[in-house]
Amino acid sequence: MARRSLASPEIGAIVGATVIAVFFSFIDPDTYPTITGAARILDPASTLGIMAVAVGLLMIGGEFDLSAGVMTGSTGLVVGLLATEVGMNVWFAIALSFVFAMAIGFINGYMVLLTKLPSFIVTLATFFILRGINVGVTRHFTGQVRVSNIDGVAGFEASRDFFNTEFTFMDTTFRTAIIWWIIIAVVATWVLLRTHYGSWIFAVGGDVEAARGVGVPVNRVKIALFMTTAGAAWLVGVMTSLRLRSALSSQGIGQEFVYIIAAVIGGCRLTGGYGSVIGASIGALIFGMTRVGITFAGWDTDWFYTFLGIMLLVAVLLNNFTQKQASKVHAPLSRLDNEEDVGGE
Repeated sequence: MARRSLASPEIGAIVGATVIAVFFSFIDPDTYPTITGAARILDPASTLGIMAVAVGLLMIGGEFDLSAGVMTGSTGLVVGLLATEVGMNVWFAIALSFVFAMAIGFINGYMVLLTKLPSFIVTLATFFILRGINVGVTRHFTGQVRVSNIDGVAGFEASRDFFNTEFTFMDTTFRTAIIWWIIIAVVATWVLLRTHYGSWIFAVGGDVEAARGVGVPVNRVKIALFMTTAGAAWLVGVMTSLRLRSALSSQGIGQEFVYIIAAVIGGCRLTGGYGSVIGASIGALIFGMTRVGITFAGWDTDWFYTFLGIMLLVAVLLNNFTQKQASKVHAPLSRLDNEEDVGGE
């Protein structure tokens, strides 16, 4: 039983989250372990968690998306420009932004399969293309790098209430992004662990040729995973632009590495075929706990990146350890199956 627990991809993230929670609760016992502290932690963790879930699925499928961060900015800008410059109802702008995101996700996946180049090269190119377009198009229409006054367009209030508003629990204000995060994490976990599609994701990440050999639709699975990541970026981009009532051309740049690190901390292997959506969500929670804990402790926020590097290194080492434990757990079961086959003959 102990070995099976150690073989779980989430174990490292669970241990890390516990250690960080205890540490900062000791540093700031008056605020950190309270309901107010929880609200502060879950605020940044929720949108990061949405992206970590999608990026984690993609990594389990053996691919990376370095355009995921800038996509959150691109989708927000599409909403903002269509609403303010074209005068489109915000709901229609959001719908067209979703179509845009799906198109980018499809192109990323299709180009990876067509060119057979590493996905980090293809999506890095997408990153630079979108980054340039974001700045150029925004400056062309607004004369600056920001789209403002989205809140003055029809449909804004209703769409903001739907995507990213506030609710009160125990006299404390939380963001509804937390609810989106929980729903997405639960659905993704069910898909990954309880459906044929989830088995296909593990298969294409573990061994593409073997997956093709047993009839897994590799191309469809990989393209769908890239589109899922783009869809998550659309949701986060819309949430952010509606919350801030504006969109910035530099939004999301650099966050793609944070998404990947959160997934790695959660147990997703860099080489694919192994990982956990719940673990990726816990990885995002660790980011929120650390960032808010440093602020509550009154430390220089630059120390966050030191914690980031340490967490990444420890996560990779723990992932290697849990993978070895998993192979030890599965090996006796394989031998037992072989013995039963021989006995049956």
